Amino acid sequence: MSVARPARCLLSRRLAAAAKPAAAAPSKCHAPFHTSAQLAARRRPRFKSIRAEEIGLVTPEKVEEFSKQKFPQYSPEEMEVLRTRYTPEQMAALEAGEAAIDPKDLTIQGRLRRDPYRLPYLDDFSKIYPIIDKRPKTAPPPNPNARFMTEEEHVEDLSKRLENLIPKDVNFEGMSNDDIQKVLSKRIDLPLEEAKYFLEPEAMVKTNGPSNSALAPSLGKKLAGVVGMYKPPVDPADDGKDDQGIYQDLKRRTGLSVQDILNITTKILVIRFVDNQTRLGKIRRAWILAIAGNGNGRLGIGEAKSVEIAVARQKAKLLAVQNMQPVRRYEDRTIYGTVRAKVGATVVQIDARPPGFGLRASHRLFEIFRSVGIHDIAAKMPRSRNPMNSVKACVKALQSQKDPNELAIGRGKKFVDVRKVYYGGNVY
Repeated sequence: MSVARPARCLLSRRLAAAAKPAAAAPSKCHAPFHTSAQLAARRRPRFKSIRAEEIGLVTPEKVEEFSKQKFPQYSPEEMEVLRTRYTPEQMAALEAGEAAIDPKDLTIQGRLRRDPYRLPYLDDFSKIYPIIDKRPKTAPPPNPNARFMTEEEHVEDLSKRLENLIPKDVNFEGMSNDDIQKVLSKRIDLPLEEAKYFLEPEAMVKTNGPSNSALAPSLGKKLAGVVGMYKPPVDPADDGKDDQGIYQDLKRRTGLSVQDILNITTKILVIRFVDNQTRLGKIRRAWILAIAGNGNGRLGIGEAKSVEIAVARQKAKLLAVQNMQPVRRYEDRTIYGTVRAKVGATVVQIDARPPGFGLRASHRLFEIFRSVGIHDIAAKMPRSRNPMNSVKACVKALQSQKDPNELAIGRGKKFVDVRKVYYGGNVY
């Protein structure tokens, strides 16, 4: 802290004392000579104080008027309605309760809430509100003596279940084994789903109810009441090629048939795993990048993620087919000139090559060129070779080619293909 300011304050105080008489008003507060912070002024209350006289519950007349207004007595009509709903004994208890509570005590000692979150009753215990009431227990508490079955008890329980399946109205005495088998096949003919559902054994004894299992039984498709309810959207025009309804939404979006979708080449190029650390442990999710191409100048890219790898694969392939866009090709084998694209730190440069040159690129770019229908091309990545960015940069470069016809129109000249005009067409 600088010494000049305290010295100036002391001098100003001395000069003010010398210039004014002793009876003058005291000087204003100056900066203290020490380094401690100055005490803050006393804060004013946020709300104005309200006196009891302003509320109007000071005099006995006001208290009685408020009690009659807020806690009125039952009218004779209301008493008649109550007598129709309650027995005489219950009415006597209600009247005794009303007489035991003085409305003046409720006015003086009680608290009436006027906020929007107040409860809609005062002493109504016939209703349950989750805000303040606990959830009622409908099931009895578990038996502390419950235990798992022994091997002998399992065998005995299984034998009882099998005996219950045998029809009681049939006399099997004197019948051959073939006749018994025919009767049992007719009377005990349960599908596998129903057998799993009805014959699921309990693993515990001395329980208050059926024991719970970690594996819930599957209802199946042949249970009564379930048959015909859950049907996938199957189109008869698909000839049974999409019975699960996987491609129905893609058909609606793209306008392609199921056969056209199955003819499109799809390829998984990048698979990454991401672990999310939670309080339950690490949860792994798969991220998949896929491409789709028809081999005739159309290319699409799709990326998806899921906890299950199979689900992520299917989603990525469907998105790749949905995102297919046309790619310009020169003579249906290469590109027009040289294109360059950059995604992140990855740069992909693609150059056109003469017939018979082939595909000279990395394995991921090779799959992209082959799916789109390019046969002669050269590609290089002078900088980073990140798998995800390299695929995205290659697709971006292919879709950002300049159309020579548009360039010729912009320059006001004609575009002449020398190979097709002067050398008799395509040369392969």
